[in-house]
Amino acid sequence: MAEGWIPGDIALILVPVITLGLGLLIGYLAQRSGFCSIGGFRDLFLFKQTRLFFGYMALIAFSFIGYLIFWLIAPHIIDGFYWSANQANPFKPIPGSIPGLSVASYVILALVGGFGMGFLGVILGGCPLRQVVMASEGNRKSIFFVLGMSIGAIIYHGFILGLVQGWFIAAGLGAG
Repeated sequence: MAEGWIPGDIALILVPVITLGLGLLIGYLAQRSGFCSIGGFRDLFLFKQTRLFFGYMALIAFSFIGYLIFWLIAPHIIDGFYWSANQANPFKPIPGSIPGLSVASYVILALVGGFGMGFLGVILGGCPLRQVVMASEGNRKSIFFVLGMSIGAIIYHGFILGLVQGWFIAAGLGAG
C-alpha cells in the first residue's frame, strides 16, 4: 500500500484526533444553525426554503473533501477510497457490508432502511444528527431516541444481521 504524506504510525494517532476535532466543530455548527437533513428536504419541498437543504449539501461536499484529504495523508488507513472505480463491476457491494448477498438484496435493504429512517425522522421531528444535538441540549425525547438508536444498533448487529442474511440467501437473493 502506498505511503501518504504522514507515516502510518503517526497517522494512526493524528487522523482520529483530527476527526474528533472536526466532529466537535460540526456538532457545534449543527447546534448553532439548527441543522437537520430531513428538515432541509421538508423546507425545500413544502416551503421552497433552501437554507437547511444547502447546509445538508455542504455537509456532504465537505465530508467527501475531508475524506479525500485523509486519504491523501494516509491512504493505507482508508483502504478502498476509490473502491468502486477499481472494480470491474462498480455495483458490487461495498466492503464491510453483509457478505454473500446479491446487488438486488443491497438495494432492497437500502430502500427499506432509507424509508424507515425518513419516516421515523418525520415522526420525531428531525434527522439522527438533529436528535443527537437536541439530546445534548437536554431534550428528553431526543435522549431516549439516541439511547434507542444505540441499543437498536447493538441488537441488530448481535442478532438480526444473521437472520437477514439467512433470509436473503434462502430467498435466492444470495450472490452468485
